[in-house]
Formats: sequence, structure tokens, C-alpha cells
Amino acid sequence: IYMAADQVPATRVFAGVTIPDTPLVTKALEFARIHLEDYAYNHIYRSLLLGFIISDKIPELKDRDREAHAIAALLHDLGWDYTGNLISKDRRFEVDGADAARDFLRREGVTTEWDKHRLQLVWDAIALHTIGSIVFYKEPEVQACAYGIWADFQGPDRVPNGLLTWEEYNKVVAELPRLELMKGLKGVMCNLCRTKPDTTYD
Repeated sequence: IYMAADQVPATRVFAGVTIPDTPLVTKALEFARIHLEDYAYNHIYRSLLLGFIISDKIPELKDRDREAHAIAALLHDLGWDYTGNLISKDRRFEVDGADAARDFLRREGVTTEWDKHRLQLVWDAIALHTIGSIVFYKEPEVQACAYGIWADFQGPDRVPNGLLTWEEYNKVVAELPRLELMKGLKGVMCNLCRTKPDTTYD
């Protein structure tokens, strides 16, 4: 349920992290589960949790649209879809993921709650999540999503200003093991290089 800025959305606590618990977030989790292998599913879920840990410590990001952040994090790797149904023949995987997430929101979200601006926030967060020289200068929701994704790959020591501790990180990983994420990522990227090199090497 999308709430106005002065209202508090439903939440739950997982791995010690308070995250949104709305019907649409639940649907996003289910959609990601259908399209991602185990290592990728755990990665997107960890990215959500780590992003909330970090962003809730940054004053400029505290008032972000938390549901939009959560959904962007959970759907950010739909371009890795192992079923192939969400993957284009000619676009970067980040764009495939952003397009699939926007289609999901148009299909599952309440139209009056997901206006053009909110849809664009999610699209940008996903499409730009690998480009650090851009994404960390975007809107709070886009930055917050990227913080979690990057932290999952780089670990706490690379997060600025000590905003993620090893204790926090390890608690998340204990709930959602890494499951050879880097091996899985290598396989995905090698496949993309073979099948659509023009938009993978660029």
C-alpha cells in the first residue's frame, strides 16, 4: 500500500532490517523468484537489506520513497532472467531489467499510486545501477538502491564513512547466503557477451 509522505507504510523486520511490507513488495519478491536463479535471488534480496541499512544512516536519503526503493532493488536484475522471457536481443541487461520492472508495476500496481515520476524512479534505479559515475548523483531512491547493490559486491570496507558494519553485513549474509554469486555472474555475463555483444561490451 503506497502511503503519503507523512504516513508510515507497513513494515517487517528481516535479518535485523526494517523494510516495507506492502502487497506490491510481496508481489515483486514473488516475481523475482520466478525469474532468477537462487544465487541471483539472494543477491537482490541482500541488496534490498543492505541498501536500507546504509540509506537509513544518510540524512539526505531517509525521506525517500521506501516502496519504490524496495521494488527497484528486488527487480534490478530481471535482465538476468534465466527463463529468457524478459531478455531482449538488442538491449543492455540493465535496460531489460528496467523495462520488465516498469511493465510489472503497470500490470500489478495501482495506476493512481504509480504515476510517471514513480515509474521513472524505479526505471532509472535499475537502468543506471552499474554506472557509479551517474547513479550516485540521482534521486534518493536511485542512490539508495545502488548503495545496496554495490555493497553486496564490494563488502562493508568499500562503503563510504563506515555506513555498513561487518556485523550488519554478516547478519544479512547468514540469512541469504551468497551461493557463489560471482560464479553465477560470470556465467550470465559470458552468455550476454555471446548473445548480444554490441550492448554488453559497450
